[in-house]
Amino acid sequence: MKNPGILNLIRLALEEDIGDGDHTTLACIDPNITGQAELLVKQQGTLAGVEVAGMVFSTFDRALKMEVVIPDGSQVAPGDRAFMVTGPKRSILQTERLVLNFMQRMSGIATQTAKYVASVSGTKARILDTRKTSPNLRWFEKEAVRLGGGLNHRMGLYDMVMIKDNHIDFSGGIRQAVDKTIRYLNDRQLNLSIEVEARNLSEVTEILKTGSVHRILLDNMTPAQVAEAVLLIDGRVETEASGGIDLKNVREYALAGVDFISVGALTHQLASLDLSLKAKPT
Repeated sequence: MKNPGILNLIRLALEEDIGDGDHTTLACIDPNITGQAELLVKQQGTLAGVEVAGMVFSTFDRALKMEVVIPDGSQVAPGDRAFMVTGPKRSILQTERLVLNFMQRMSGIATQTAKYVASVSGTKARILDTRKTSPNLRWFEKEAVRLGGGLNHRMGLYDMVMIKDNHIDFSGGIRQAVDKTIRYLNDRQLNLSIEVEARNLSEVTEILKTGSVHRILLDNMTPAQVAEAVLLIDGRVETEASGGIDLKNVREYALAGVDFISVGALTHQLASLDLSLKAKPT
């Protein structure tokens, strides 16, 4: 979790919010007094971002100390207290909004993910996120998916080969795209998994003939078509369903027998969880 890149993003976020000073706090709060505030849950869901909140506090002011009551990934209900933070009142006020911004969005994503995970329970399907994330906030959003019980797909364009429809069309076909990829990886001694998108059963057959891929992405197929594709693939490679999948139909896709279901809506269509950071009276 102590990733220098993440800490840099937190520093940039603090700089964006505070600028040349939180003049409201600086004007009315004595610099020498300490206090305490608690994170209150106002809506049922899955909590995420507690550890990130601790990183925000410590990055801004090491004098801020957190006492965690409810850890990341826990189910929460209105009235729950997730943590308490103690330290200079000025520092608590200056970090309040950033902590809430991270935690409310992350908890919303985790809550949404948990609903999808629950919907496919009892099947072998695992819920995956996608790269449909907010620029520069991908790590936070994918961490929230993980805390909600989902799995992270590739983090970016660098940690997996994913040959999609445009790659296939620009390359001149599935065989050409896969062959070029194999040569590229061998030339650079890269050990990356290869996933190829199939738009129909004919393309599934063509991908299988290459004998060089690890997973087939069954894109925008109906549950019945996915089930047929899974039978055709017969366990030779991993299978993933994607496209047009929501909470209403995700279980149908899971029952079709796929290994993974990727859902872009986990990170780009969500409602933040209602949380607040409230000062404790002294």
